[in-house]
Amino acid sequence: MKLIKRIFKILIILFIAALLVLGGAVIYKIYPMYKEYSQEAKRVVEESNTNTFKRNLTSYFYDDEGSLLTELSGNGSKIYLTFDEIPADVINAFIAVEDRSFWEHKGIDLKGIVRVGVEYVTSKGEKVHGASTITQQLVRNVFITKEVTLERKIKEICYALEVEKKYSKEEIIEFYINNIYFANNCYGIEAAAQFYFNKPASELSLNETAYLCAIPNSPSYYDPLKNSSNALPRRDKVLKDMQECSMITETRRIQALKEDLVLNEKQPVEIKDYETTYAIDCAIRYLMKLDGFLFRYSFGTMEDYNFYMETYNQAYERIRAELYTGGYVIQTTLNKEKQRLLQESVDNALAFDEEMTENGQFALQGAATVINNETGKVEAIVGGRTQGGSSYTLNRAYQSYRQPGSSIKPLIVYLPALERGYTDRSTVTEINVEKAKEEPEKVLEMYGAKMTLRSAVENSKNGAAWRLFCEITPEIGLSYLQEMGFARVVPDDFYPAASLGGFTYGVTTVEMANAYSCVANHGQFQQTDCIVSILDKYGEELYEPYETRQVYAPEQTELMIDILKGVIKRGTARNMGWKSTVEAAGKTGTTNNSKDGWFVGITPDYAMAVWVGYDMPRELSNLYGGSYPARIWKDAMEVLVENTERERFEITTGIVNGDEKYYPGRDGSEEISPGYTVQNYRDDHALADRIESLIRQISQETDREQQEAYYEQAKVLAEQIYGQTLKGAQRQRLEEVYNMYFLD
Repeated sequence: MKLIKRIFKILIILFIAALLVLGGAVIYKIYPMYKEYSQEAKRVVEESNTNTFKRNLTSYFYDDEGSLLTELSGNGSKIYLTFDEIPADVINAFIAVEDRSFWEHKGIDLKGIVRVGVEYVTSKGEKVHGASTITQQLVRNVFITKEVTLERKIKEICYALEVEKKYSKEEIIEFYINNIYFANNCYGIEAAAQFYFNKPASELSLNETAYLCAIPNSPSYYDPLKNSSNALPRRDKVLKDMQECSMITETRRIQALKEDLVLNEKQPVEIKDYETTYAIDCAIRYLMKLDGFLFRYSFGTMEDYNFYMETYNQAYERIRAELYTGGYVIQTTLNKEKQRLLQESVDNALAFDEEMTENGQFALQGAATVINNETGKVEAIVGGRTQGGSSYTLNRAYQSYRQPGSSIKPLIVYLPALERGYTDRSTVTEINVEKAKEEPEKVLEMYGAKMTLRSAVENSKNGAAWRLFCEITPEIGLSYLQEMGFARVVPDDFYPAASLGGFTYGVTTVEMANAYSCVANHGQFQQTDCIVSILDKYGEELYEPYETRQVYAPEQTELMIDILKGVIKRGTARNMGWKSTVEAAGKTGTTNNSKDGWFVGITPDYAMAVWVGYDMPRELSNLYGGSYPARIWKDAMEVLVENTERERFEITTGIVNGDEKYYPGRDGSEEISPGYTVQNYRDDHALADRIESLIRQISQETDREQQEAYYEQAKVLAEQIYGQTLKGAQRQRLEEVYNMYFLD
């Protein structure tokens, strides 16, 4: 027993020592920030006045020529209520549920800050949240944005202390209640009361008051128009907290719970054009980035993904609300003429089908996105057919995730294969997909028709793609989409069916155009948007372009472009009838039973992705990638490239013309022996050279796992050798390497 007590004491001493060490490091890190932010807060708050806390600023969006696209402002009344005009129940409700010591503290909750500090130390900096008083929440909404969490918490404290020095408690709670967000672009209790209950705040019942005061805790989750019942448990908590604080009697609480809650049926005004809805989305996502939100594209489990989406939606709604009243001025790359052209191309191609849904929308729909390859920016985006003035409630170009069919193959099957030793002339096997589904463990052993990789792409052979995807593995293939920010690649997608575009959710035209633009730009990827400038209410520039990164090797993207040119010339898109002198490359995509049709293609100047289908997937006769989607792409792209100065894709690596290290000056089609050409010889010996390079890396590497990776890559290369003599020699060489390095 004594020994256990001694051990316990030692553990306590060690824990306290660890806290002191970590705490000292934290103080060393935090104090300079605290000193800097204290001076900043003192200056900023001193310059503030009551107008600083009134949220009535309008945000403006402009196109590439400086013409106004739209202006955003909040819904509901803009009446600002003074402290005396705010109902006592509203004030008490927020104090009871958010900050019970509001009337006593000096802006911060010391006990809460200590708790947060301990959590920060023990979690090694991962947890920095909680303990925000009403004053801290106010300064966060008004003064503090675009900071990482630790800095924001320190700023909250500094600003809260200064606000409490300058303003009375009555003024602070007045500012807070007029600033708080109630979803659907409603700021302040008066706007919320009139929007949701069609009455002024002074006429709200206790039940209605508690219900509204529940919303700001999580505006997207408690949104009365989308989730009217979600706020009821939170309303009950508000009433319970008020009763515990003696702000209402138990009798009033019970009576409030018994009252009927009748919401106003008013619906928010929808933006009516596709380019504006997309511009707003781009601005929100960029402001989320500045606000410290961590975008993720890889998930361990579906539960992990679902939790992320919940936090994403909450952050999105919060920043969306800020955009509507934050006074931003946003310049975009959206072009009116290109937008008109793209819309007409979609409308004309689908005009043959006039079937309407119950809500007055065309049943057959289309979406398209155009990206300028040089800037990486979206210049036109269409989310559906023209509806004659009715509101566009869905922008399918970035909001609808659909199965991409075979248009995804170049990105996750063939480019990864090229990077692992395959060439356009490598032999691939067209296996039976149905048998592959029945016996997935035998896929790599299955036989079928032989063809070149180039032919498999041009003719969109599913069996070849399925087998090759299994060979490179779904983990490797889909990692390229994750690297390019495809938002809904989830754990349930890591199966062979993804090779044919079989995804749980799917992709958007923005994502596909962005990825193909990466191919056109020699494998350099830049997250696309349509923003070039975001000025805040002080006129300061917030926007910086997204950084670029190399996703695919340049030589492989240039070879893939050459392959995809064949899709248009003689493959599945040959009936498109591309007549322009400008080079074009692309890929068709059609899902099972013709429910989705895609064409995604590039020219030297532009990348464009087109989707056609029904919102509720169903079969459409004659829908395939080479039909309506290809027509839309061709009609728009022919006009876009009319005055281009770049007619041919830039080739920087020379890989498309073959390696002339062997038999220099000889024509590649010349036969060395029956059925074996100069080009075959060049390709085979280039592969053999790469195998030797990998063997050298194996000999120099000390990490066993990396050695095995090099060995497996060399084996793949050896199987791509066409000449049987050289192939046998390389197999023998690799067997010797295996015996030398991997036989224990």
